[in-house]
Amino acid sequence: MPNDPSQNDNEPVHDDLGQPDSPSTQRHATVPESAAGRRLDAVLAELFPQYSRSRLSAWIKSGDVSVDGGQIRGRDPVRGGEQVTLTAIQDVQTRALPEDIPLDVVYEDADVFVINKPAGLVVHPGAGNPTGTMVNALLHRDPTLELLPRAGIVHRLDKDTSGVMVVARTLEAHTSLVAQLSSREVHRQYLAIVVGALVSGGTATGAIDRHPRDRLRMAVREDGKDAVTHFRLRERYRTHTALECRLETGRTHQIRVHMAHLKHPIVGDKLYGGSFKLPKGASEEFIVGLRGMKRQALHAEVLEFMHPITGEPVRCSAPIPDDIQNLLRLLREDAAAHTEHAHR
Repeated sequence: MPNDPSQNDNEPVHDDLGQPDSPSTQRHATVPESAAGRRLDAVLAELFPQYSRSRLSAWIKSGDVSVDGGQIRGRDPVRGGEQVTLTAIQDVQTRALPEDIPLDVVYEDADVFVINKPAGLVVHPGAGNPTGTMVNALLHRDPTLELLPRAGIVHRLDKDTSGVMVVARTLEAHTSLVAQLSSREVHRQYLAIVVGALVSGGTATGAIDRHPRDRLRMAVREDGKDAVTHFRLRERYRTHTALECRLETGRTHQIRVHMAHLKHPIVGDKLYGGSFKLPKGASEEFIVGLRGMKRQALHAEVLEFMHPITGEPVRCSAPIPDDIQNLLRLLREDAAAHTEHAHR
């Protein structure tokens, strides 16, 4: 069944609010004198930076924030010196069936998971994929993730893209990671094997939005959202290139769209035209191996971020999966055989 782009992208996932229904924690703070005259909602965002502005605003409206024992509106000014009590309600945000699906966890602590997602695993339940997703697996591993938007997932990988993803385990971690992604502070490095022998790296800056006619695809469009992909050559073969790609932004299908727009689509990418280009005189093993690549040759290798609670840098990586390793081997062997033949 075709992938739904709304379920398969790299974009930061922002807060969504559910219905109050669960545990709460009270937090207290004093409004600093220097904040006199400022709006309550702006001051709260500084007093409680672990929570998103949308969530704080919802708590103000629902009466879960008191100022000197009373209720005031988010737009009302503070005087300075007031005592603020915040009842941080954690509602059930993600309703999905927990399933015992194996996960390759490359890093975990009380605040985050980093998962090495295999190709073929859908991240979110949706039309055609109500179960068997990463969300279902995460809820089985940690049932408290139901209290977080999208079970703590703050960015996505396409179904047929493999590699590392970070998942928040607390509301504070979720807010921090979303902010890091939005401010482009998370380093995301991918390996992509593309059609064509590139001679240099570069930066793709085409804005991206939905394709005007095909809802399953994205496209470079003048009226699209800002998108930046840096790429450099890792290995060059006769008719293909292995690239190291770094995302500055995280639009849906970003690397796939940018490389296709540059006329160098990713090998095996059926949605964006990654047809197989067979070099002259290729071996039968090479031809069979290239045609046997049943998904886009794209792998999220490295993920670096600041730990949302400690502030320490975290760097995680995922080994190149077997199917891409095999493709790289065939490309190298083909290039070596061609060089040897040319020198005879």
